[in-house]
Amino acid sequence: MWKLKIAEGGPLVKTCTGYVGRQTWEFDERLGSSEDRAAVEKAQKEFHLNRHQKKQSSDLLARMQLAKENNFDYFKKPSKNGENTEKSASVALQKALDCFSAIQAKDGHWPGDLPGPLFLTPIMVIVLYVTESFHVLSSAHRTELRRYMYNLQNEDGGWGLQAEMPSCMICTALNYTALRLLGEENYKGDDKAMHEARKWIHDHGGVTMIASWGKLILSVLGIYEWSGVNPMPPELFLLPSFFPIHPGKYFCRIRLILVAMLYLYGKRFVGPITNVVLSLREELHIHPYHRIDWNQARNLCAKEDRFVPHSRFMDYLCEFLYKIGEPLFATWPMSLMRQKALNAIEKYLQYEDEITRYICMGAFEKFLRTLCCSVRAPNSKNLKEHLARVPDFLWIGEDGMKMRASSSQSWDAALAVQAILACDLAKEKMYTLRKAHDFIKASQLLENPTGDFSGYYRHFSKGGWAFATADEGWPVSDCTAEALKALLLLARISPELVGEHASSGSMYEAVNFILSLQNPNGGFSTWELQRTYPWVEALNVTDMFADTMVEYQYVECTSSAIQALVLFNEKYPLHRSDDIQKCIRKATSYVLKSQNDDGSWFGSWGVCYTYGTWFGIEALIAAGKTYKTCEAIRRACAFLLSKQLPDGGWGESYLSSIKQEYTNLVGNKSNLVNTAWAMLTLLKAGQVERDPTPLHRAASLLIHMQSDNGDFPQQEMTGSFMKSGFLNYMAYRNIFPIWALGEYNKITGISHTM
Repeated sequence: MWKLKIAEGGPLVKTCTGYVGRQTWEFDERLGSSEDRAAVEKAQKEFHLNRHQKKQSSDLLARMQLAKENNFDYFKKPSKNGENTEKSASVALQKALDCFSAIQAKDGHWPGDLPGPLFLTPIMVIVLYVTESFHVLSSAHRTELRRYMYNLQNEDGGWGLQAEMPSCMICTALNYTALRLLGEENYKGDDKAMHEARKWIHDHGGVTMIASWGKLILSVLGIYEWSGVNPMPPELFLLPSFFPIHPGKYFCRIRLILVAMLYLYGKRFVGPITNVVLSLREELHIHPYHRIDWNQARNLCAKEDRFVPHSRFMDYLCEFLYKIGEPLFATWPMSLMRQKALNAIEKYLQYEDEITRYICMGAFEKFLRTLCCSVRAPNSKNLKEHLARVPDFLWIGEDGMKMRASSSQSWDAALAVQAILACDLAKEKMYTLRKAHDFIKASQLLENPTGDFSGYYRHFSKGGWAFATADEGWPVSDCTAEALKALLLLARISPELVGEHASSGSMYEAVNFILSLQNPNGGFSTWELQRTYPWVEALNVTDMFADTMVEYQYVECTSSAIQALVLFNEKYPLHRSDDIQKCIRKATSYVLKSQNDDGSWFGSWGVCYTYGTWFGIEALIAAGKTYKTCEAIRRACAFLLSKQLPDGGWGESYLSSIKQEYTNLVGNKSNLVNTAWAMLTLLKAGQVERDPTPLHRAASLLIHMQSDNGDFPQQEMTGSFMKSGFLNYMAYRNIFPIWALGEYNKITGISHTM
């Protein structure tokens, strides 16, 4: 049986916090009672049977284990004889807080899955295969990985970019490939799944139609040729750093991915050509491998993969580099420049590996860098340190084992604290809050990266909080702001509740970090300031994602910063007060200017307009504006009220992000997280004083959606990035209904039966 291990290390695993926040899974066939095993098998079977109707895992394996460790009955049966059946906000809150506290880890964070694009898990499998590191995966791992891939396969035989999305070539081809590497035969599989997947690939033009990232990964494996990949010259890294197209100017997420790709392209690395690889050459292409026109294949891309067409400039540039640039760099003395570029990239990647303790910023970067490390130093200690961190990305649910896009420990904990504090019942959860406080405090980055970090294109990090843990080492503006908000709000509570408060010095450092990420237009970026121009987006060759090349500003980050700085200034009015007031004025102006004509704000990191509008209104109200004095707030409230569904809720589809227009879920279904965001927005804007009826209806919906054990159902994905990428935060289904019902109960004072 699988066991979730919290805050534990291991050989070659480095840490700066004593492993606080680390989550890994371990298989031990001796673990678990017969009841535990039966519960797991039941959850797995039910997910498989309903996999085409309910796409998202409920993360039951982790919740079952944590609840048991905290002596909580997660499988509480419905009450009998009418006992305790009252449906009220106060009763729902008590149950919700009890359940949420029961799934908190011993170190204070809330463990959970963070499933993202469905190409991530197969890329991990391919990288481990190519680097001959399959020993990292036990037979139990491989069984669960296969379970996951089959469970996420669509009815048409393909895999979507995310669980709820229609099939695309990159995810279908990579999942099929990974299943073959894991031992599946091309004519077998669950319900002839392999046959159906191969048919989908052939029906859509074969694997030469895969998106650009897929072309690179398959070239490494040896079932695609490097001559079929558009040029990625590593010499880009040798440009003067002030050039707008130097990789150091790009959005850091794409920079870390692209630099690794530049290295692999420059090396033209190909893994061992095994019998399985040779067979895949026949299975995935619709033409004999030796007859494929690789030059033509460079620019082929299935319509299902292409969200962002190449710019004409990019097409011309690729043609020039392919016909002139690459032949030139292959000959002496220009070949010396290529080697110099590769050496510089090796040094850069090694630095990033060390200062992120081999975790890296996210899953895709992690396994590209693992691959690069194997290429430059096979069998080295550095490669072993990379492999030692593979378990940090593996997660198991009732749907099987997958590679998480990232982890969100600090982000979730900061939001969770604020949600609990919004409830009148918060003081009953002193132990939960104390643990969360200690986790947040321990997760702050206390030092800058070592060495000449600015020479490696890094912003300073002292005082910030990362998305996941301090060991990851990449602080974010809004993660820092939300963590600071949580600590400031906790500081209002008696010392007996949270123990020793975070020192004012650490809060000062947090404020300094936040202020450093405001751009000239007043808006806040995520990890770094904007470093280049929007026209650099013309170099976007991902095919699948938009707004990848530039670090933009976001209403969410800007709002979090405003709220945190206002709270901080109230408690510490002498620290950089003038700077803070100037920052808030500029940030507020940015928020006002970024509002859409219909009153909404676009949410870049959540789905979508309900999320962005919540942050927009929170920012304006924190800055001192009200419904009566601010037209922007009035228009935003009118927008949200116009989207309320007949059942009282809100339900926004991921298509809102793609189409950039508000789109309801299929069947006008409500989503409890969207509903909670809308409730929080309207409550903050004083809707109770004008007409509380919409809020009563929304609260009633949340209450009636609650399970008997106090948990809430897992529904559609609510996290987003780069307009066509999506995530599912497992804690959101608890955090935001608790927060919304807490504020509702406190503001309305209503506890009558609904």
